[in-house]
Amino acid sequence: MSLPAIDAIADFHDELTQIRRDIHAHPELGFEETRTSDIVAEKLESFGLEVHRGIGKTGVVASLRVGNSPRAIGLRADMDALPIHEENDVDYRSRNEGIMHACGHDGHTTMLLGAARHLSATQDFDGCVHFIFQPAEEGLGGAMAMLDDGLFEQFPMDAVYGMHNSAGLPVGKFAIRPGPMMAAAAFFDIEVQGVGSHGARPENSIDPIVVGSKIVAAVQSIVARNARPTDTLVISITKFHSGEAYNVIPPTARLGGTVRCFSTETMQLAEDRIRQIANGIAHAFGATATLDFRRIFDPVVNDADETEFCADVAAGLVGAENVDRHRSLIMGSEDFSFMLQQRPGAFINIGNGDGPEACMIHNPGYDFNDEILALGASYWVKLVETKLAKDELAE
Repeated sequence: MSLPAIDAIADFHDELTQIRRDIHAHPELGFEETRTSDIVAEKLESFGLEVHRGIGKTGVVASLRVGNSPRAIGLRADMDALPIHEENDVDYRSRNEGIMHACGHDGHTTMLLGAARHLSATQDFDGCVHFIFQPAEEGLGGAMAMLDDGLFEQFPMDAVYGMHNSAGLPVGKFAIRPGPMMAAAAFFDIEVQGVGSHGARPENSIDPIVVGSKIVAAVQSIVARNARPTDTLVISITKFHSGEAYNVIPPTARLGGTVRCFSTETMQLAEDRIRQIANGIAHAFGATATLDFRRIFDPVVNDADETEFCADVAAGLVGAENVDRHRSLIMGSEDFSFMLQQRPGAFINIGNGDGPEACMIHNPGYDFNDEILALGASYWVKLVETKLAKDELAE
């Protein structure tokens, strides 16, 4: 399939593929992206950009100024990998055991590098572009680390934009929506303290496994009976650890999970009810329960005007029929949300491929589709050249 990428970018598509696969083969977890940051910084410097390192620990920001316009925008890509053992049988599979690029951040980084290379060579715009390479997107607070280090103070910008591949969306298509697009997320742990005993003498125990099991079942009632049906809410308990021996009732159990929703009110409801349920059930059995509830991501909320602008840019590349302007809500989360809270902008999805062979992200069999590298880079270029278009009357 021939994708409508900018010809000059398509010409170095093979080089982009090599960069992407090299990053894929050497994945790094959040705030440990030293090798990736080195590659990014070296490439950007070779393109002639002004490069700044250490923004948000391992983050990199490069600036390209053309002309005299005071306008400035930011383009953001993420760099970190996940603690997953890769199962792909490819020559560029992860060389770092137990770590892999299972979300496509290797591709996001490469597409933005491709855009930086082309924009630096052509300079067909008037203003300033800040290329933001963010660490630690996967729940470790990379966006906030960059903001705390003064991202928008050091690099003033009028708007900021992000892009993420979408597994299941056909190649050559884009998807976006105005307003809330991706969910807020929280992680929680519940520590249940009971009384241990011999497995043959349960009457001497306060069994934390029984207590924890009752909590798991009861927490499901929050979505069904406490949240309004029109308020999207997901609560998933994903961890339950207790005991080590067949004949010992342990004294403690630890549960953990995640909450996803689209409003602060719904998130507060979930936190309050989880705490009430855990405490109430534990008390009924003579145990105690302690809740640690941590809000990790806020919802991604796209500015309406910027959403329309980004959709128009994408349509200019692939045709209006290949841009979904009202995609469904996404229960996954993204810490680009924190940047959008401080600057207007929008987050768009680019199709990574559909069909039976398409693998979802955060899966040991996932791999970014190199076919879309030039298209993604072309989207970034067209966005810049449109948003920061030269004033023809001034030429």
